[in-house]
Amino acid sequence: MQPLHRFPATQPHCSTATADASDAEFLQDVLAGLSKSQKHLPCKYFYDERGSKLFDQICELDSYYPTRTETGIMVDNAEAIGRRLGPEAVLVEYGSGSSTKTRQLLDHLQNPTAYIPVDISEDHLLATAERLKADYPDLDIHPIVADFTQGFEIPTAYRNSQLTVYFPGSTIGNLEPDAAIELLRTIARQCDSHGGLLIGVDLDKAEQVLLDAYDDDLGVTAEFNLNLLHRINRQLNGNFAVDKFRHVAIYNATKARIEIYLESRCDQAVAIGDAQFTFAEGERILTEYSHKYDVSSFADLARHAGLSVDEVWTDPRDYFAVMHFSAT
Repeated sequence: MQPLHRFPATQPHCSTATADASDAEFLQDVLAGLSKSQKHLPCKYFYDERGSKLFDQICELDSYYPTRTETGIMVDNAEAIGRRLGPEAVLVEYGSGSSTKTRQLLDHLQNPTAYIPVDISEDHLLATAERLKADYPDLDIHPIVADFTQGFEIPTAYRNSQLTVYFPGSTIGNLEPDAAIELLRTIARQCDSHGGLLIGVDLDKAEQVLLDAYDDDLGVTAEFNLNLLHRINRQLNGNFAVDKFRHVAIYNATKARIEIYLESRCDQAVAIGDAQFTFAEGERILTEYSHKYDVSSFADLARHAGLSVDEVWTDPRDYFAVMHFSAT
């Protein structure tokens, strides 16, 4: 496995000196978000070690269709996707997590050159990279700890290769459309004219299917959402009474998106270090958007970023799409 690259401004919490910069950014983002009229917390901070494990549990839930459906698409179309990416590919995965779907891809690539997983959760990233190295001993694996929305550098050795950015899991839906276009522009520059983007896109569908996916009966998604408050308490000297907040998921049909909130169960005050915040009963902290698209609307969005669609694979119910784009 290649040496680990770190980008200190976006490095996740750890016990080293460089983690201080990460905590400082985390604190700045939390204080800024909670100071707005619509309080919000960036969803990228879900993914500390515990949050990453909880998300893996969410992906196993019967009601959470995206992971299972996307995996099915990858399995059913692995050979075609492998041909599309071509031989000796360098695969750069955004938000790699446990890299479960990546194995389907790696198994069907012809002599891939390298795999570069990028994730904000260092411990989770390194553990996954070690497991992959054991299973793919001839593949160069080069993990990068970074928040991919803030930019990072591809290692010099791979910049002129047949580079494919792999962005599974419909994470692009967490971004507002303008921000999504900006990230897609960054990807287009990374791909250049000799690479491409393979991306998972969650398609719009019946409201109840969406609500069941984001507010499961077992409460795992609620625990994942509330873990963000536990993380603030632990890392930023916060005193959130976590049991005084609840998980809320709603579907905004006008904007075709799921909205995730933490709702205060009562009037209360919270301290984070020296900062004080008050919450009225029923007041909500926005923690996540999950925008849904259809194939044509997402292709139009990507076109604004300089990407043209080459091929699309979907499931029989049209719940999800895996799409390949080239930079124009």
